[in-house]
Amino acid sequence: MKKYLSIVIPLFNEQDNVETLLKHLKDSVTPLNKSYEIILVDDGSKDETWERISEAAQHDCNVKGIRFARNFGHQHALLAGLHAAEGEAVISMDGDLQHPPSTIKNLIEEHHKGYLVVNTCRNDVKVASFFKRTTSHYFYKIFSILTNVPMSSGTSDFRLLDHSVVKHILEFQDVDLFLRGAVAWLGYRSTTVPYEANARHSGVSKYNLKKMIRFAAKSIISFSVKPLVLGIWIGIITSMLAFLEIVYVVVQFSRGVTVPGWASIIGIVSFLFGILFILLGIIGVYLSRIHMALQNRPKFVIQETTSGKEHL
Repeated sequence: MKKYLSIVIPLFNEQDNVETLLKHLKDSVTPLNKSYEIILVDDGSKDETWERISEAAQHDCNVKGIRFARNFGHQHALLAGLHAAEGEAVISMDGDLQHPPSTIKNLIEEHHKGYLVVNTCRNDVKVASFFKRTTSHYFYKIFSILTNVPMSSGTSDFRLLDHSVVKHILEFQDVDLFLRGAVAWLGYRSTTVPYEANARHSGVSKYNLKKMIRFAAKSIISFSVKPLVLGIWIGIITSMLAFLEIVYVVVQFSRGVTVPGWASIIGIVSFLFGILFILLGIIGVYLSRIHMALQNRPKFVIQETTSGKEHL
């Protein structure tokens, strides 16, 4: 029997959160009188996350588990869950309980109003540092400018998608799909539900500064070639400035004046070489994505699955 609701949750080393997460989910979803399934995707955890998922699935036919052969990343774990989801509405959320299960009711209410995409906007003043809130805000600003895909600050992967939207998401062939950007790019009628972000129930965040920078760069490159166009404009502007400098030196030399400034010239040249290497790096990233796409490797490898009654 087809479910009304599928809840997709990626997990990575979250053994201490699984039991509490499922309890909160059931407490929030059961009163809604909707048929549902909870799809837990183990993204190559090194702890006992998979054992906790398997145990939960054996005691509850609404719980299903997917285990990756290794860590393929949060976005790919979400994607695997979307592939397995059978519900008319699909909610994705994190497994650390920062996305409150109590908000699910609000998402479903908006879906009943006819919205095919119900996003959320987090208020994380109490749980996120000033640095993280600021960098997140400017990331979405820069992303919107460079990609022409409008995204609001505070957007996350906590959202509800109608199954018709999920089908279009699964048609994307991107090597590193940025799901938030993909949902916004589709342009479906949407609304936003605010929520108060909770502190992590247990454990620590798996996203350090290095991973966040890499994630931001991949996200922008997935949806825009403007970084390459930006390199062209930088080249044009610096060439014009260099030409004006040459004209100035020639004019001064014709007047018998020698223009000093070897140190400044070396500084300018070093600066321009720095820009050049940055642009070469950007080009290299684009080329690497083309190379990876041509290899046509699977986005993820599922080692095993589990459910209360039968395999997925």
